[in-house]
Amino acid sequence: MKKKLAILLLLTLFCLGVSAQNENYVTNKTGEKYAYVDVTKTYEKVAAKGYKSIDLFQKLGNSFYAICNLDKAAKWYGELFAMTYDLEPMYYYRYAESLRFISQNEKADALIERLKRKSKVSPKMK
Repeated sequence: MKKKLAILLLLTLFCLGVSAQNENYVTNKTGEKYAYVDVTKTYEKVAAKGYKSIDLFQKLGNSFYAICNLDKAAKWYGELFAMTYDLEPMYYYRYAESLRFISQNEKADALIERLKRKSKVSPKMK
């Protein structure tokens, strides 16, 4: 009985392993059908046409921040902060870090001070 159970267990594990490999093959095969789209360039084109929104500038800043292009990230975070200061603390830190990268330390320090004042004034979350 134990021998049959062991064989059944090994057969099941083998089938699962083969099944997982087939899924990877299918995924790779279907991935070749789609073209790579650089969304950052698309967002920049939209912004160049004059469209302005908080969401667009957040996405542009985050995209350039993620690929460590901090000078462009500073540009788009600057556009974002020109529209509103009612943002999550993450954006303050990212913008400040981007500003420090392009040697605008005074502006970065002022931004962090603004965040400190904002967090003192805003109500604490429960």
